[in-house]
Amino acid sequence: MALFNELGLQEELLKAVLDMGFDSPTPIQEQIIPLAMQGIDLIGQAQTGTGKTAAFGIPLLSKIEKGNKAVQALILAPTRELALQVSQEINRLAKYKNVEAIAIYGGEDIGKQIRGLKKNPQIVVATPGRFMDHMRRNTINLANIQTVILDEADEMLSMGFIEDIETILQEVPSERQTLLFSATMPKRIQSVSQKFMKSPQTVAVKNKTMTVDTIEQRYLDLKERDKFDALCRLMDIHCPELSIIFGRTKRRVDELSEALSIRGYDVEGIHGDMKQERREKVLRRFKRGSIKILVATDVAARGLDISGVSHVFNFDLPQDPESYVHRIGRTGRAGQKGISFTFVTPREREYLELIEDTTKSKMLKQHVPSIGDAKDARYRQAAQKLIGIAESAKTHDLEEAAQKLLEEYDAVKLVSAALKMVTKQSSDAPVTLTDESPVRMKKKPMKSSGSRYSKDSKPGSGSSSYKGKGKSYSNSSKKYPASKSQGSSKTERAEKSDNYRKRKTSHNHSNKATI
Repeated sequence: MALFNELGLQEELLKAVLDMGFDSPTPIQEQIIPLAMQGIDLIGQAQTGTGKTAAFGIPLLSKIEKGNKAVQALILAPTRELALQVSQEINRLAKYKNVEAIAIYGGEDIGKQIRGLKKNPQIVVATPGRFMDHMRRNTINLANIQTVILDEADEMLSMGFIEDIETILQEVPSERQTLLFSATMPKRIQSVSQKFMKSPQTVAVKNKTMTVDTIEQRYLDLKERDKFDALCRLMDIHCPELSIIFGRTKRRVDELSEALSIRGYDVEGIHGDMKQERREKVLRRFKRGSIKILVATDVAARGLDISGVSHVFNFDLPQDPESYVHRIGRTGRAGQKGISFTFVTPREREYLELIEDTTKSKMLKQHVPSIGDAKDARYRQAAQKLIGIAESAKTHDLEEAAQKLLEEYDAVKLVSAALKMVTKQSSDAPVTLTDESPVRMKKKPMKSSGSRYSKDSKPGSGSSSYKGKGKSYSNSSKKYPASKSQGSSKTERAEKSDNYRKRKTSHNHSNKATI
């Protein structure tokens, strides 16, 4: 394996990489960096957590002109969390370069972003909808953009941003380098690469990255109404340091985080309807370990890079197998062991097989834990805690009191009482969760202009269809199709949910999607 100091990096970049604690590049970095530094167009096929940001960030920074204060590079990302994370990592890599990246995304005051753009950052990391808003306002000069990077292109496709991306790529200078990163390569993404990239070379990390070797995958076969108690018992048995629970809808996240809180767990939830400030606060608390459990939708958790997550719980199955891969990739990082539990209802067993076929791995069947299993686990944990205190803590000042107690009471009874004191007390407080409809196998898509769609849902299922026709607006004699996220409320909705799909049918209506 190569070392970073063997890749011919600029001294400032090498120093920043070493400061970040990295000596050797990941496989995607080792392959992408030398090619990208040649200025050719590239397609990188790799999962989240493989080091993609540094793979494109290092070559990008090597070609930025420090004295030129114009925007020279654009990175498009599907969610605000990923846009923030990418901009932060780019700025860490640019520590000694006097180059700045700024993140712009929906849900934040656009005036604040305009003021940030006036400070002349050389790199803009943006969600497509908000970038379209800035194009309309003429607040970003596209003339000097030399590099465009599409990060997690398949996710931007599933969120309905593909038309925005095509419009943006038509407007940025044609003489540029384009890099596209995607875990999967659906036909619409292939079409974008053929239309807007120049003889791109493909670099694919081997399929073994589809499921990380260090993640133990298990599933539980159970009814919808039994999920919550099973989750609580698994939490009690495994007592994870940090864990993420995935729900399919924003309603599910709200109800589940509230229910777990009622039962006494340190938990918070994040989804697209939450204000950005609140989401960032929750994520900071989770990273610090102030809360042990994070409940999230797929989109809200997309691109999160949080070390120390030991357990992932798929409370609801994701809408597609690729999302399952991204979910379990939250754990098992940096060579650490991780475990994932997936809850499967009887009507979803066929879908489980599809996930296994996609990931080329089998999940182990986990028995649904009983009340007794959870109770025994809590007692074992209490015993270990008591032993730890006895072995490590200074207790000599309590020995006299202990001796007197032993003279009056049976030793077994005293130890039992001590165990009871340190045992985590379970709660059986009643909670209510709204049932979610099971995930169904997708039928062959209807012929359309390439847009993805989802079936109309039953009331309360959390799944919906979306149909919208973008109007046009003009600026500086140019016409851009209106972004699906134009306007603050639409920006919020478009960037919150990967359940949004456009389709052309005889039904002329649209429903508000939930995540």
